[in-house]
Amino acid sequence: MKEITLEDLIENVEKYNPEGVLAVKKAYDTAKALHDGQYRESGEPYIMHPLNVAYILSEMHADTDTVCAGLLHDTLEDTEISKEEIASRFNGNVANLVDGVTKIRKLDYQSDCPLDDEEEKRLKEERNLANTRKIIAGITKDVRIILIKLADRLHNMRTIDSKKNKKKIVENSYETMELFVPLAYYLGAYRIKTELEDLSFKHINPGKYKEISNIRDEVNFKTRHLLEYMSEHIEEVLINNNLSLEEIKIRIKNVYSLYKKLEEKGSISEIGDLLSLKVMLKEVSDCYLALGLIHKEYNPVNGKIKDFICNPKTNMYQSLHTTVFAPEGRLVQTQIRTTDMDRVASFGLATYWDIHKGNARDEMQNCLRNKFQFYESLTEIDQDFENNLEFVKQAKKELLGNNVFVYSMTGERFMLPEGSTAIDFAYKIHSDIGNTMVYAIVNDRPVDATYVLKSKDRVQIITDVMSYGPRKEWESVVRTSAARRKIREHNKK
Repeated sequence: MKEITLEDLIENVEKYNPEGVLAVKKAYDTAKALHDGQYRESGEPYIMHPLNVAYILSEMHADTDTVCAGLLHDTLEDTEISKEEIASRFNGNVANLVDGVTKIRKLDYQSDCPLDDEEEKRLKEERNLANTRKIIAGITKDVRIILIKLADRLHNMRTIDSKKNKKKIVENSYETMELFVPLAYYLGAYRIKTELEDLSFKHINPGKYKEISNIRDEVNFKTRHLLEYMSEHIEEVLINNNLSLEEIKIRIKNVYSLYKKLEEKGSISEIGDLLSLKVMLKEVSDCYLALGLIHKEYNPVNGKIKDFICNPKTNMYQSLHTTVFAPEGRLVQTQIRTTDMDRVASFGLATYWDIHKGNARDEMQNCLRNKFQFYESLTEIDQDFENNLEFVKQAKKELLGNNVFVYSMTGERFMLPEGSTAIDFAYKIHSDIGNTMVYAIVNDRPVDATYVLKSKDRVQIITDVMSYGPRKEWESVVRTSAARRKIREHNKK
């Protein structure tokens, strides 16, 4: 891995935000002075970590305050500087961001009385739960806090081999997979998500990681020529038809995703998206024309055509997907999108730094509130659970676990936690729908309100204003915090 320097960071920032360079240099000098004499377990000066965090943020074209906060993100925890002093040297936004990513200190849970081992352990668990809540709920205050935490965790995982405590490496890897990977997915930061998955999987199950890596390398060796041929052929076809082609990229599924697919399918020949071509064009209309032209050259697999442009995923992802029969008996998924869509696919909500510039933070928060379904669920959980343990348990169950994706009768896509019922879906649409629900029709078949939904289900809720209303027992059946609270509120009335 290339060693990042201050010059690399400045070069990146200059490309998209030249007016921010002076502040970034000042933040680097401040962080370097404060961390002077501190070293990482690898033996390198500690400043190399915040420098790399800031560099990762600059790859996302982060604003000046965020890059500065990336450089300063460990100063409140590991040095003597205060939040007030950071605000006076830089500004209140930088100070708030640094404070947002700072762990709750042991001092905040300190007692004046001597503690036994059990009490010390309990306080440590409470502090860890409070920190987990701070990370998750930070999205509702300023999403940039989570983007800094993702950059922080990414560099820590890239360099985790230098840790001497192997048990801690495994613990950090599990935490990354359970907490930071889902957060990266929700924000659409696919590039960070996949790298975190592979880095974590490498330490959670090293034997399986090596086995799947070898399979992936072999696939790459055997199919690279085929993907390059298809790329050149499709490029020629699209250009000859005057489409606004920008670029075609070759992609082979990352190690952890390949592992999950093999667990599901059992055979590598059954994985339709193992090999992919990403076709980027300027115009949305050309994406649909390209789909037809590609199908003329390569027969599509029935049932494998998906339109995420008209129906984006819940994390803003947009693309046309089609799996085609390729030469040599291979299946190749072709993803067709605009260049802007591709940047969103890589960095998700962080692309707003490019789109909205100085107003990006406000636009990010507005977009989260209005377009990201998980945001509403997170807000509900944060309001419903004062106890940190209960909050974290519900967040892991409802937000950080597996999801199902179901459709309304108008084609709108909804994300719900695995195990959700038709009741959860009804309350996801509107409180009145849930309160007057009688039964549901799923895939044209009448089902009970407590029916457990599966991905791709098409759901219609049948209501009656004269109905009895939500049953008391529904509280123990539903999966989402919002549905449970609304049932409880209605029955109290």
